[in-house]
Amino acid sequence: MDKSGNGKRENWGSRFGFIMAAAGSAVGLGNIWRFPYMTGENGGGAFIVLYLVCVLVICLSVMIAEFAVGRRTSLAAVGAYKTIDNRWTFAGVLGVISAFFIMGFYPVVGGWAFAYIVKSFSGLLSSAVPIGDVFGAFISNPIQPIFWMIIFLAVNVIIVAKGISGGIEKAGKILMPTLFVLLILISIRSITLPGAGAGLEFLFKPKFDVVNGQTVLAALGQAFFSLSLGMGCMITYGSYLDKKEDLTKSALLVTMMDTGVAILAGVAIFPALFAFGMEPAVGPGLVFVVVPSIFAEMGGIGAVFSVLFFIALMVAALTSSVSLLEVVVAYLIDQKNMERKKAVIVTGAIMTFTSILSSLSMGLMSGVKLFGVGFFDFFDILTDKIFLAIGGMLLAIFVGWFMKKEDLKDELTNGGTIKFGLFEIWYNLIKYVIPVAIAIVAIMGIRSIEQTSLMLFGIGIIVVLAIFSKKL
Repeated sequence: MDKSGNGKRENWGSRFGFIMAAAGSAVGLGNIWRFPYMTGENGGGAFIVLYLVCVLVICLSVMIAEFAVGRRTSLAAVGAYKTIDNRWTFAGVLGVISAFFIMGFYPVVGGWAFAYIVKSFSGLLSSAVPIGDVFGAFISNPIQPIFWMIIFLAVNVIIVAKGISGGIEKAGKILMPTLFVLLILISIRSITLPGAGAGLEFLFKPKFDVVNGQTVLAALGQAFFSLSLGMGCMITYGSYLDKKEDLTKSALLVTMMDTGVAILAGVAIFPALFAFGMEPAVGPGLVFVVVPSIFAEMGGIGAVFSVLFFIALMVAALTSSVSLLEVVVAYLIDQKNMERKKAVIVTGAIMTFTSILSSLSMGLMSGVKLFGVGFFDFFDILTDKIFLAIGGMLLAIFVGWFMKKEDLKDELTNGGTIKFGLFEIWYNLIKYVIPVAIAIVAIMGIRSIEQTSLMLFGIGIIVVLAIFSKKL
């Protein structure tokens, strides 16, 4: 029974609403912030080709699996695993922990985007102070970033408190079309700049001589993390699905929309980057330092496009963070029998505290270290390098080896009423190929962690969860 107040488990109000909400979950900072700088650092077009292959072969299959697990059980991450095989409850708990930890720093970056909308109006682009210095001074300020973070998180709380169809679905119907329109407008301006052709060539003319093993791993890692996989979001959203919904088509639509936003973000940024003679491989500072510098070069009209860009970034962050908040809230509703509004308030309050710690770790508390890193990096590294990849690998192993093949086929064909001719190919991918591919990403990610104590702590959490799985 759902504790949302209507006496039964909530469902999506429409197929369009579900697609918009699920696409919103997939689309996030990874598309507009991480994808462009990863593309810049890994050679442009060749990286995009590898990224698209990884999305279609691996990530689409994992998304279908997550939707199937959620709808089969009509329960969020923890309950879904527990119902099918209680030895695997820990994998669901890992998803909830991942979502919770991501929300320990994600609202901070969402707040930065919110703040930069206002800053674009108030002289950011015309300031005599270099834009990089402005960003550094802003994130290290003990008050300003927290103010914007609280506003961003409050919007999340309001949306999720209104429920599935009344809150998350309605927000998705408005926010996702808005995001596409904004990115298209910025892209049109970007490609019409003198010299923009070099940026388009960088994006869409692959140079495979720059490809190496690290490029392939970067593409797979970006594709996997971009689609909100391995953190319980798609299992949770799938649990609210009607039994008539075509899971395969829905997953394909969500994947295409997510990829479309990432490509649009690249088109919005790189032609302008080349038009003004800036370096494409600039790293994580691309969005908050280099992009505003591009708009500053455009003159008066640049402020308008800066506002549009940061609204788009804030919207992308919001659609994704709403789903992360819902993962934790759904756990409290399903497993702890909490009323929705109470679950949202409790979760939101704790996330406010962790996000404050993350924000302060950029300045006032920069000297406070947890396993050798500040709070922001602590939450980021644990999830990005350890929890998400291992969570996705566990999901693939669970679906391929511990769920009944007949149950999966029944779920993906809706009892045989729709065709899924590629079922055998999908099943063998999810059973044999994908666990290995994700394991490689996980191992490489874990090896890249410089803080050995943090690495051991993260792995230790997973081991403890697995040992005490039946008691969770």
